[in-house]
Amino acid sequence: MGLLDTFRAVPWFFIGTAVTMGLLVGSFLNVVIYRLPIMLERDWKAQCLEYLGDKIVVKQPEPSGEHGKYNLVVPRSACPGCGAPITGLQNIPILSYAVLRGKCAACKTPISIRYPLVEALTGFLTGFLAWHYGVTWIMVFAVAYLWALIALTFIDADTTLLPDDITLPLLWLGMLVNTGGVFTDIGSATVGAAAGYLILWSVYWAFKLITGKEGMGYGDFKLLAAIGAWLGWQLLPLVILLSAAVGTVVGIAGIVMKGRDKGAKLPFGPYLAAAGFIAMVWGEQLNAWYLGRMPG
Repeated sequence: MGLLDTFRAVPWFFIGTAVTMGLLVGSFLNVVIYRLPIMLERDWKAQCLEYLGDKIVVKQPEPSGEHGKYNLVVPRSACPGCGAPITGLQNIPILSYAVLRGKCAACKTPISIRYPLVEALTGFLTGFLAWHYGVTWIMVFAVAYLWALIALTFIDADTTLLPDDITLPLLWLGMLVNTGGVFTDIGSATVGAAAGYLILWSVYWAFKLITGKEGMGYGDFKLLAAIGAWLGWQLLPLVILLSAAVGTVVGIAGIVMKGRDKGAKLPFGPYLAAAGFIAMVWGEQLNAWYLGRMPG
């Protein structure tokens, strides 16, 4: 009996394997969430220096290691407080955080609760998709879509950036996946990608012409385009409605409860990502329910 046959015969083993894989990937996503914005910033600085050349004057020396090799693999993960390397045993998802009681083993600097939360969220939702779709190719693609959305959610929450390094590959992968009609037909995916971008692009320019301010970033356009490429144009109204509703509620709650400035920048990507996940799993049922309640 092969591994796939075992997964089909013992569903709980398949789901448990998916959860374990999700926890491990969640640990890697923490690295992506933290390092990718830094990598992009360094790349932008290098491009600016190359473009400006001798015109730029550096008033202060660059921080130590600014030009050292820095990517998703190098340097090795270390405590931001004391710089002590994180060992393999200290990098076990969730368990190591519990054993260390949320503190660095060397200097006792508190470790953000966000790290185990991202791991737990990724593990739980990966297991959920394994249960929902079973041992199928759609489950594999759905998990890839989920992992990208999680990374984008937390990067945008931290930096208000939605990197092209994730949104554009996600868009093209959605188009390729749907050449086989996995989530929708390729025609709906193509229209969904174009419509997803143009809808928010139109809202952006209408808002800017009326108010003179920028209401959102271009990364939001690309993310909605990617969601449209994965799910088709038919689910875009649902995604926009859900993300706008949740974003409005969270924004008002932040102003009322935390005294947030009404003009403060609110990242929209997390709400698009959450709506995109909900639409993937329950979109057709929600559309059918809504259309069934319309008069006539």
